[in-house]
Amino acid sequence: MVPAYLDIGIQSRMNRIINPKDNRVVMLAIDHPYFQGPTTGLRNMSKTIKTLLPYCDCLMTTRGAVRSNIAPEDVGSKPIMLRVTGGNSVLNEELSDEKITVTIQEAIRMDAAGVAISVYIGSANQQQTILNLTDMINQAEECGIPVLAVTAVGKNMARDLRYLALASRICQDAGARIIKTYYCEEFSRVVDSVSPTAVVVAGGKYSSPPDALQMAYHSVQAGAAGVDFGRNIFQDDNPIGMIKAISSIVHGNHTVKEALDIYNACLPGASRLD
Repeated sequence: MVPAYLDIGIQSRMNRIINPKDNRVVMLAIDHPYFQGPTTGLRNMSKTIKTLLPYCDCLMTTRGAVRSNIAPEDVGSKPIMLRVTGGNSVLNEELSDEKITVTIQEAIRMDAAGVAISVYIGSANQQQTILNLTDMINQAEECGIPVLAVTAVGKNMARDLRYLALASRICQDAGARIIKTYYCEEFSRVVDSVSPTAVVVAGGKYSSPPDALQMAYHSVQAGAAGVDFGRNIFQDDNPIGMIKAISSIVHGNHTVKEALDIYNACLPGASRLD
């Protein structure tokens, strides 16, 4: 059995990412420009971060965004989940052709609490993306840094129980400490398939406040540690109200109706992010 003290670095960073008091987390995903370029709500990245950073537990982003858009006084105020894969764009139909783009040494220099890698199960580049994950885990574990695996879904992949449980379990067996995946019917079975590994739910494309809050509610009720929402927050007309409402569900165990009350209370004076 590995002595517990050897995992102190990992556990310390996990405690920064996922609140140990309730084992829940609200991540704010703002890593979309690494393949989408200018994105609505993130064109003025500095403003978006400044506006929403106080209300999230962890920021999922890229090294360029950290270097260029986090104000000096905000550095270190929230843990960073640093995306370390990329190499393609929306101009290429096969988004799965990703490689590791950031070294573990760079993640350490940037004081990242964790690193994030996309894995495209069932895609043309499935093997390469799984090897990206295992290679980074091998390096990150030596440095006490947890790896979050993103079960990225290609255009032809169904976001159903069978696929998401398969992809999530492969990521767990590779050694991922956190798994980011999509919500689906019978989602508790996805969570159970990788227990006790923490699962966070991706928000996907912008929907509507009621729909996004329903997804957050059902996710945590099914056993998810929390959510990693982006567009459903920073593209909403009321971004602060939205992230407060989501946090009330994740950390406060509020109902969707209660969360919508919080959202609506923030509507006066609300403004969109560029």
